[in-house]
Amino acid sequence: MPEIVYDVVIIGSGPAGYTAAIRAGQYGLKVALIEKETVLGGTCLHVGCIPTKALLFNAEIWDHLKDAKEFGIEGVDSRKLNWAAIQDRKSKIVAKHTKGLDFLMKKNKVEVIRGYGKLTGPAKEGVFTVEVKASDSKNSQLKAKNIILSTGSEARMIPGLEPGPQVLTNIEILDLTQIPKSLIVVGAGAVGVEFASIFRSFDTKVTIIEMLPRLVPVEDEDVSKELGRVYRKRGIEYFTGAKVDKIEKTKSGVNVTFSVDGKQQKIEAEKILIAVGRKPRTENIGLEKTRVQSERGFIKTDKWMQTAEPGVYAIGDIVMGTPQLAHVGAMEGIVAASKIAGKPAKPIDLQKIPNATYCHPEIGSVGLTEAKAKAEGHSVKVGKFPFTANSRASIVGQHDGFIKIVSDAEYGEILGVHIIGPQATELIAEAVVAMELEATVEDLMWTIHAHPTLAEAMLDASNSVYELAINA
Repeated sequence: MPEIVYDVVIIGSGPAGYTAAIRAGQYGLKVALIEKETVLGGTCLHVGCIPTKALLFNAEIWDHLKDAKEFGIEGVDSRKLNWAAIQDRKSKIVAKHTKGLDFLMKKNKVEVIRGYGKLTGPAKEGVFTVEVKASDSKNSQLKAKNIILSTGSEARMIPGLEPGPQVLTNIEILDLTQIPKSLIVVGAGAVGVEFASIFRSFDTKVTIIEMLPRLVPVEDEDVSKELGRVYRKRGIEYFTGAKVDKIEKTKSGVNVTFSVDGKQQKIEAEKILIAVGRKPRTENIGLEKTRVQSERGFIKTDKWMQTAEPGVYAIGDIVMGTPQLAHVGAMEGIVAASKIAGKPAKPIDLQKIPNATYCHPEIGSVGLTEAKAKAEGHSVKVGKFPFTANSRASIVGQHDGFIKIVSDAEYGEILGVHIIGPQATELIAEAVVAMELEATVEDLMWTIHAHPTLAEAMLDASNSVYELAINA
């Protein structure tokens, strides 16, 4: 039999890889997807986005039950938390979507190869050879006209520490068999503040330590301030501008010594979560045998996700200069697959990528912060509308937060939208669409929003740019 030459071989089956595989299959390409784990889906599905959001939803329900009397619901004072059942529900959600991916691979004629994929060098006569090492240590080789690297990322660890029963990453914390009485979270990015939110809802004593001057440092400064205010109200203690000096394991947990403004403090807790970012998994995949260029492990690509090695593409968390977000990786996969198939494609615009953080209150944002807009030389006009003045927010009993629109003062161009409050991760979609279609603040002002909805706050926020908000 003649040797199979695939149109594209994809290494890694996270959101970036499986999306690229599906789109390539839809375009009629012959596709192989290599995955070293026994299941498809990568970090996002198994130890990231999906299980954490499942726990966050449980935490939200539990918080609502605490306020049941306010909603006229009595008899829930004797409520009891079944942590094992919560974990089981989380696992069932993950299992359901894992099966869904298996189905989608078959539907789109994607051949799944189990093993560790590695480049062997440049293409010879237009064909690459990919080495695949299976779990039984047997090696095989695949031939492909194009390769997409989608090997993902893993949690960064503080030097000298190893994950274990007391020291946790996003992986270990999702498998806890019981809720810790106390938790220290190192890092106040999305992962850190989400887990802080989850476990505080379940009455864990939570302390956050962040090296930078504020919580969620990539967000607009007003959002950081509001999250800090609400977290204090929720009983979450935090220290910003703080440097961790020492982490010591004890019989009962951990002791953490840290410095703020040069003054050392020490706190102890049952567990510590290290949430200081993620590093790309690009070691030992054969990059050195190609012209692929990397920096600090991140791979450099052009706007079509192609590397310096013609025919080799990189997508997802390993790409230099794009956020490590599942939805970014997925779109990069579509861009790469479309380019390989010779179909119309549109490169990613970094200013139109939504950020979504599912803590309570939620955070959604897109585009420039007020500070960045000013730093780039824009003459800025800002509108801000609080959820306290939104009728639907009153109905659902969630008043914290606001919608903030950063616009160009002369032409009304929407430069950025920043939301903290109920359903912020859903509401941000309107802002992304508006910016994608180059709508102005005036366009939003004349867009009829249903009443009563949380989305009306976007209407009021756009009107507030010109100090014309109806409800404030």
